[in-house]
Amino acid sequence: QVQLAESGGGLVQSGGSLRLSCVISGISILELGTGWVRQAPGKEPEGISCINNFGTVTYYSNSVKDRFAISRDNLGKTIYLQMNSLKPEDTAVYHCTTGACTGTDWFTDSRDYWGRGTQVTVSS
Repeated sequence: QVQLAESGGGLVQSGGSLRLSCVISGISILELGTGWVRQAPGKEPEGISCINNFGTVTYYSNSVKDRFAISRDNLGKTIYLQMNSLKPEDTAVYHCTTGACTGTDWFTDSRDYWGRGTQVTVSS
């Protein structure tokens, strides 16, 4: 059974940092792309970052580029999202998901595996 479990969310002031983690079990991230999707209240999900199965390609949406960094461990079990210079508009539930990651896009939808999410709230 594939499971994705996020942690690391919380309340932070504008300009602060958080590091999200996602532990993946039941499948190795060395076999497929993984990444992060966030959803703010009343908005559509936004794919913000991903890393391919080889760990050689990453993608960032324009909204987080140069502020967020995705990484993973070499055991194929955990991915991370380092979030710096946080803004109030980054407030959302952040989900770890699987999918197909290219250098220009992050392809993931309800047919892929998703974690339940972790809340990130950035106060102004």
